[in-house]
Parts: sequence; structure tokens; C-alpha cells
Amino acid sequence: MSELGEFLRTRRAAIRPEDYGLLSGPAARRRVPGLRREELALLAGISIDYYVRLEQGRTRNVSDEVLEAVADALQLSPDERVYLRNLARPAPRKRHTPRPQRVRPGLRRLLECAHDIPALVLGRRMDVLAWNPLARLVVADFDRLPPKDRNIARLVFLHDGPDRYPDFEAVAKEVVGVLRSYAGRHPDDPAMATLIGELSLSSVEFTRLWSGFTIREKAHGSKVIRHPAVGELTLDYETLRLPDDPEQLLVTYTAAAGSASETSLRLLAGLGAATTAMAGDHAAVRRSEEISR
Repeated sequence: MSELGEFLRTRRAAIRPEDYGLLSGPAARRRVPGLRREELALLAGISIDYYVRLEQGRTRNVSDEVLEAVADALQLSPDERVYLRNLARPAPRKRHTPRPQRVRPGLRRLLECAHDIPALVLGRRMDVLAWNPLARLVVADFDRLPPKDRNIARLVFLHDGPDRYPDFEAVAKEVVGVLRSYAGRHPDDPAMATLIGELSLSSVEFTRLWSGFTIREKAHGSKVIRHPAVGELTLDYETLRLPDDPEQLLVTYTAAAGSASETSLRLLAGLGAATTAMAGDHAAVRRSEEISR
């Protein structure tokens, strides 16, 4: 079955027939959960034949009206509606390889100026393109990671995700939702296919969530991070999409004023500043030794 068909099937299965006044339980003799194809077609106001062809991906010229009717019948979220449109009417395939993403110098300076909050820049496939010292202390030590592992999905599923996040299920589901949204926009990205293959082979949790077709754009929310030095941090995160490169996201983390997490962030910020200053002193000593030679 096509990816579009799988997505529609999972969403049909998630709908309770009784919400639409349809029979459920033993009296209905349903072999599968959720709505049948003919019921969904009736609710959307289209023929069963047309809906079957839609699930099979044979309706490239499907109208906005039909997609909206199907989305309404399936009670899709805004992110899921975008995903449905991307699958039903994919953009023309591009043969060229996407250019490597670069973080503008001004954005890097902005990260450096954010001394009191963890901040980082995410790129395609949740790759971490840039980070500030506090993000290195709170999220992950990106300086010590190989470039390939500077990726949020790899960190969550292949590294210490279950240990680092007390609510691992929620964090993992969000990551999968973001990757699904990206995959809907870029179905022919070979690097994305490689990432999904690696995660599927190495993580049972990822495979389970990926098959559920969770769809979500990264936006804002709250996250609990278990830190080895200061304990649990409850942080709110905000995501800003850059206007000149929509595939780059600026993500910041803050703690509620007066909270224990705010105090812990300040302690970590002080530790980060001291470490940076010490590194600068060592570098100055090395430069002095080189000059004296």
C-alpha cells in the first residue's frame, strides 16, 4: 500500500464509528476498528470508487475541496491536513541534491549572546547545525559528538533518550511527528531515507511510532530533562522558523521565573561561562608559548 493509503488507513482506524452515529460493537460485525472505506466516502460526500483510488494514490489532480472533505471526516489536525495535501499532490521531483545548510553569522552571534538560555538551530531531518554553550550543557555535548550524531532523532532513539527524558514516549512521539512532516514535504530525500532506515533497524520504539503516522510540526511546548548534575529541569521551548530558510529552526529553552529549574539553569550557565573562560585562558597560554618559541 502507498504511504498515502497507509496514512488514510491509520486515520480511519482511529475514528470511533459511534462519534458519527454509526453502529459499533458486536452488532456491527466490524472486522477492523474505525471507519470503513464506504463510510468515510459517505461522510466526505464522494463516491467509494473515488475514495479507493485516493487511497491507492491514483488521483494526482484531487481538488482542495475533496481533500478538505476527507480531512474533516477524519478529524485531522492542521499539521495532518498539510501532510495529506503533500502526499496527495506531491511537488515535482527535483533531481538536484539539496545544498548544505549554512547558519548565518548573525544567527551564530545571536546564539552566543543568549548566555542564560539554551538555544540551538535545527536543520533538515532535525540535524543540529549550531548551538550555544548552555545548549551543550543541557541538551547534549554536541562538541564531542561526531557530526553524524548531531541529530535530535539519533540522540533520542539511539543514545540516552530513555534515561534523559522521564516522559520518553511524549518526546519520542514529537520527534517522529516532526520527521514525518519533513518526509511529507521531501519524499525523495535520500539522506532522510537513510536516517529512517538506521532508526528502524536499531530502535523498536521508533519503528512502532513511525508506523503510527504521527504528524507534527515542531512548535512550542514543555519538556522535562534529567540532568546528571542538577537533576530534573522543566523547560518550555519555542521554535522560530527562519524566513530566508524555512528548513532552519531556532529553538530556545526557558524556565518559569522563580522555579527550581530557573535556578538550575543559572548554575549551569555559570558553569558554562567558567568552562569557556578556562578554555580561553588555556588557549592564551598556548599562544604565548608558541610566540616565546
